[in-house]
Amino acid sequence: MRTHQLRRDFASDNCAAAHPKVLAALAEVDGGHLPSYGADPYTSLLEERVRELFGQQARTFPVFNGTGANILALQAVTPRWSAVVCADAAHLHTDECGAPEHAGFKLLTLPTTDGRLDATDLADIARDARNRHRAQPGVLSLTQSTELGTSYDPIEVAVLADEAHRLGWKVHVDGARLANAAARLGIGLAEAAAGADVISLGATKNGGMIGEAVIVLDPDADGVGFLQKASTQLPSKTRYVSAQLLALLDGDLWRSNAIQANAMADRLAAGLRGVPGVRVVHPVEANAVFASLPAGVAEQLRATYSFSDWGPGVVRLMTAWDTRPEDVDGLLAAVRTLSPGGVHDSTAPAVQEASSPESAGFLA
Repeated sequence: MRTHQLRRDFASDNCAAAHPKVLAALAEVDGGHLPSYGADPYTSLLEERVRELFGQQARTFPVFNGTGANILALQAVTPRWSAVVCADAAHLHTDECGAPEHAGFKLLTLPTTDGRLDATDLADIARDARNRHRAQPGVLSLTQSTELGTSYDPIEVAVLADEAHRLGWKVHVDGARLANAAARLGIGLAEAAAGADVISLGATKNGGMIGEAVIVLDPDADGVGFLQKASTQLPSKTRYVSAQLLALLDGDLWRSNAIQANAMADRLAAGLRGVPGVRVVHPVEANAVFASLPAGVAEQLRATYSFSDWGPGVVRLMTAWDTRPEDVDGLLAAVRTLSPGGVHDSTAPAVQEASSPESAGFLA
């Protein structure tokens, strides 16, 4: 067995393996010749499934990656002179290496405390509308779930979308972890992105191998297929991307994967809250745990585990569809041992197991 197959890290859900059902779907569509560039029957099936989930007006464009999905989605609804309004913590702003700016979008950011925007903040940024010397706010981009591990509930999303539309803006949802938000809230994917005109639908973080999708709900968005090609996001062998998304969407595998990841984040957060000197700094509403650790603990912990620094003294710990209870418990034991005065107490009560039937069979 390759040694990496024994590892379970907490750096990102991107580090996780592809789900066996996704791999099986890839094998199923392999072999023989089929039309290219999305004209294959599997992409047609994906389009049909997306319409079932998001409405008959939905159009689906499989793409290579999340950054490409965001850029294509924004190109579909953003006039050349417009700006994109987003949270200061949005992935679009902090982690895409200037790709939106490279594509010609100015980002207008709003400060948040937990990654979530408030509808009352939108009017302020719209006050200078029609000033030809300024990029005009034209799109509101929401990250669901947010970069800080929080989720918008359906009412919050609807209120933000309504206010954006009142201002004449379009609404984009960066749904790289839309599945985690929907699973946490106990709703469907469409409800978790209610009011969106265009959605970047994540798959890689939810058990896929490679590939995402752009879902266009705005009937006025024109030429998206041409933009997909021009922005280098049109896979020639589209069937392999579509097969992964089909595997995740059929039978709601996306939900069981997200439930497992979220449950392991809950387990981790509950355990960390019981360690002296450790503080969970944001609500845990998806599969991310942000924690402040005692001085020196993160440096020592990094000898065994991977994770991300997230500001002074704060680390981000991500769980995934294939994170197991023993992975979480091992990390918790290490934190307890490394914390000042900490000695792992094998008699300490274990954190409650996730009880959902979907979680119990997550490796199936």
